[in-house]
Amino acid sequence: MGNCLTGDVAGGKQAIGGVQQRPTSTTTNNAAQNDAVDFFFRSRGQYPLFSQIELSLSASNLIDRDITSKSDPMAVMYLRKKDGKLEEIGRTEVILNSLNPNWIEKITVSFQFETVQTLVFHVFDVDTRYHNVPVKTLKLKEQDYLGEATCVLSEVMTKPNRSMTLNLHGNFGAGVSRKLGTLSVQAEETIASKTVVEMNLRSVNLDNKDLFSKSDPFLRISRLVENSIVVPVCRTEVVDNNLNPIWKPVCLTMQQFGSKDTPLLIECLDFNTSGNHELIGRTEKSVAELERLCQQREAINFVYPSTSHGRNKVLKGQLIVDRFVEKIQYSFLDYISSGFELNFMVAVDFTASNGDPRTPSSLHYNDPSGRLNSYQKAIMEVGEVIQFYDSDRRFPAWGFGGRTADGHVSHAFNLNGASYGDEVVGVEGIMSAYSSALANVALAGPTLFSHVVDKAAHTASQSLSQNSPKYFVLLIITDGVLTDMAGTIDALVRASDLPLSVLIVGVGNTDFTQMEILDADKGRRLESSTGRVATRDIVQFVPMKEVHSGQVSVVQALLEELPGQFLSYVRCRNINPVGAPAI
Repeated sequence: MGNCLTGDVAGGKQAIGGVQQRPTSTTTNNAAQNDAVDFFFRSRGQYPLFSQIELSLSASNLIDRDITSKSDPMAVMYLRKKDGKLEEIGRTEVILNSLNPNWIEKITVSFQFETVQTLVFHVFDVDTRYHNVPVKTLKLKEQDYLGEATCVLSEVMTKPNRSMTLNLHGNFGAGVSRKLGTLSVQAEETIASKTVVEMNLRSVNLDNKDLFSKSDPFLRISRLVENSIVVPVCRTEVVDNNLNPIWKPVCLTMQQFGSKDTPLLIECLDFNTSGNHELIGRTEKSVAELERLCQQREAINFVYPSTSHGRNKVLKGQLIVDRFVEKIQYSFLDYISSGFELNFMVAVDFTASNGDPRTPSSLHYNDPSGRLNSYQKAIMEVGEVIQFYDSDRRFPAWGFGGRTADGHVSHAFNLNGASYGDEVVGVEGIMSAYSSALANVALAGPTLFSHVVDKAAHTASQSLSQNSPKYFVLLIITDGVLTDMAGTIDALVRASDLPLSVLIVGVGNTDFTQMEILDADKGRRLESSTGRVATRDIVQFVPMKEVHSGQVSVVQALLEELPGQFLSYVRCRNINPVGAPAI
C-alpha cells in the first residue's frame, strides 16, 4: 500500500483529525486510545484490535442423557473475566436428537489482540418441554449438563485453518464415563469484504480563503446515509499555502464507503489552527463515479452551497482523480493465522537507580510474599499475550546497565548468565532468568538502550535475510532517563526498516519526557543524527504509574499499536500472508 493518509495528529497539520468511530468491543477501552493508534487505524481503514469474529461450533460423540431418544444439544459460550467470573457471550440453537451436532447459529466475539481472552463452552441437553422456547430465555439450571471445554481465542486464531477441537470434560460423579466427546471451534472474521480503494487526488484553481497567503487545503470525505446523515470516513493531510494541492494517496475500505454506488460527500476545506476550517467547495460522488472520472481523465468542479434556497454556485476549482486502484487488503489476523509469528525479546534495566534489590523500596525488590514487582508485572502481562503468537516460545532475554561476573558493566548481557545462547523457554523462563540475574549481577549504569536495540535489530535482520515470516517485538523495561538519547534514536531509525517493534515500559517515578520523544505519537517520525528520517514509527512507550492510576492494563496500553506497526511493515513491502496470492 502507499502512504494512505487520514487520521488525527494533535495540534498539527500532518493530518487534521477524524471522527470515525472504532468498532465496539466486549470491553470499552476509551482511555487506551491515543493519537498514534487512531492515526494509523483511520488512515488504513483497518481495526485489527477489535476484529469481529464469528465462531462456528460442532460436537462429536456427546453423551446421551435422554432415555427414549438422543440428546438435544445446545452450546453456550462464556468469556472468563479477570476475576474468574464467566460472562455469557452467546448461545447456539438446539439441535434435536443428535450426539454429533453441527450448529448453524454463529457466536460473535470481538478479538482483542492485546488481551488473553479465555473462552469457556458449556454444552447442554435441552429438555423437551423447552423446544419451542427461544434459547435466550432458557434457564440453564433446568437443562442437563453434557460437559464443558476451554480455550484461548488467540490459540484458535493462530491455527492455519482457525479451527480447534477440544475435549469435553465435566464432573458426573462415580460410575459415569469420562469420555464426553469433543467440541470443535471454527473462527471466521466477519469482515464483509477486504476490498480497498486507493486514490491519488489533487485539485486545481481553488478559491483563496486567506488574506496574506494562499489557502491550506485538505479533503474530508464522508458517507451519506439515510435522512441526510453525514458520516466522516477519511481526511487527507493539509497542503500548506497551495491552490493546486496534490494529496498523498487516500485509502477507503468497503466498510467505510459501503458500496461503490453509495454517495460520498467530498469537501475541500481551508485549514485553520482554531479548528474552524473554512469550506472552499464540495462535490458529491460515489466510488464508482470517482473511478469513471479517473478512467475518462475528467475533472469535476466543486460547488459552493447556496445560503438561500437558490442554486449552488459552480466554482472554477476542480477535483481530479489521477489514480484509482481497487485491491485486496489483508488484515492482521490473515497474517497471523497464515503462519506469521511474533517473536518476543525482553531487555531489563539493571542500573543502580532502581535501588538495592534487597530493600523493599527497590523497583527490583524480590518480595518474599510472592508479590510481583513492576518489572515482573510487565514481563508477565506482555509475555502472556505475545507467547501465543510464537510457536517455540523461546525468547531472547537480556539485561543492560549491570556489572556482570567479569567485573565489567554490560549494556546487553544474557539474562540467563550463559556465555553463549540468550534464549529462555516461556514467560516462566524469563522470570526465572530475571531472578537469577538479580542475585548475580550488580546494579550499575548508565542507562543505554542502543546496545539492546541493535542486538534486536541484528536478530530481525538475520531473519529478514532468510525470508522468514517473522516479526520481532522487543520489550524494554526501564526506570531511568536515557544517557544515550542520540545513539538510541540512531539505532531506532536504523531498525525502522526491519520487522521489529520496540515496546518500552517505564517503572518508578522518574520524569520520562524523553521517552515520549521516542514514541512518535504526535505524527513526527524520529530523525537520526545524520538527518535520516525513520521509515515508520516502531516505538510504543507507557509509564507504569499512569497506567495503574487508570483503568487500562499495561498490556493494553502497550500492545494496541502493535498490529498497526506490523501492518505498516508488511504492507509497505507488499508482503502477503503465507501462501496467499500476490495482490
